[in-house]
Amino acid sequence: MATQVELGLGAPPQAHPAPVRELEIVPRRGLPIVAAVLVALIVAIAGNWLWALDFFHVVGGGLWTAIDLFVGLVVGPILGRLSLPARAEFSARFMPKMVLIMPTLVTMTLGSGFQLARHLGNLSTTSPNHGWLVASFIVVGVMAVIALGILEPANIAVLFEMKSPHPRPDVIGKLMQRFIYTAGVTGVMQVATLVIMTRVAV
Repeated sequence: MATQVELGLGAPPQAHPAPVRELEIVPRRGLPIVAAVLVALIVAIAGNWLWALDFFHVVGGGLWTAIDLFVGLVVGPILGRLSLPARAEFSARFMPKMVLIMPTLVTMTLGSGFQLARHLGNLSTTSPNHGWLVASFIVVGVMAVIALGILEPANIAVLFEMKSPHPRPDVIGKLMQRFIYTAGVTGVMQVATLVIMTRVAV
């Protein structure tokens, strides 16, 4: 039987993703934005500005929750049905952005949230919200450990695998599954945080 090359149809499609050598592990163009956000957060904390702290906490927590839920419950099922080359192509564009976005959102949410609680007196054991704050610290602490200890390393490992001379699609697929599942777990846990935060607010 004649092959595709013999029939003039070109080489058969590649089963493995090609290495992405121009891939940036950390997108340099996004670094100024991250720096500006962190500087603004530090200024808000140093100035003890209630509105700014509330802004960073609400925006950071809201985006963290939305991204986790979207990635875990929407992107995950779609990605699982794509071919390995398609997953690799998606990862090459998606993962570098997450390297900057997730640590920035975690820092925004936790830094401003702690200062906000201190400013409002909710850290005091006599505060009626103290119990809720302790519960929030536990949930958010677990989420932060998962995000920075499991999700982010899986993200970076995918990028390094993509840059290798011979990317292994099975490894990329497993790491992507870990990333998606972790994002989904933290997203569901974020719902508990929203319940606690809205309870504290009222």
